[in-house]
Amino acid sequence: MSNAVKIVMVEDDHGHAKLIEKNIRRANIANEIMHFDEGGAALDYLFSPEIIANGPLLILLDLNLPDMSGTDILEKVKSDERLRRAPVVVLTTTDDKVEIQRCYDLGCNVYITKPVDYESFADAIRQLGLFLSVMQAPEII
Repeated sequence: MSNAVKIVMVEDDHGHAKLIEKNIRRANIANEIMHFDEGGAALDYLFSPEIIANGPLLILLDLNLPDMSGTDILEKVKSDERLRRAPVVVLTTTDDKVEIQRCYDLGCNVYITKPVDYESFADAIRQLGLFLSVMQAPEII
């Protein structure tokens, strides 16, 4: 992934956020990671002139946030003319088939269910890091 691609992580569990960042770094991804633990702040950032002007970006999105649903964020991002091409990876504990279908219908690019135990979760994130290292992100403008 090009170093210019900014990673926006929306994750309210700080333990998960640290684990995600650590394992992305282990995959030799040096991209800037902006972490938000609530949806409102993440949306303000995503729709800020700085982001709109500087794309491209990749969004790592938890669905269960304290102030709003991650699907609301996904819907807003994918319905915006400038942000809709930004790849969105949903990373959540929810493995409900209806929710998975809804996220893909709204335009998420990848849906990953967080495994419950630490080792499996760490392994899944390591694999995500490897995926990100070969992924191309489009310009958002």
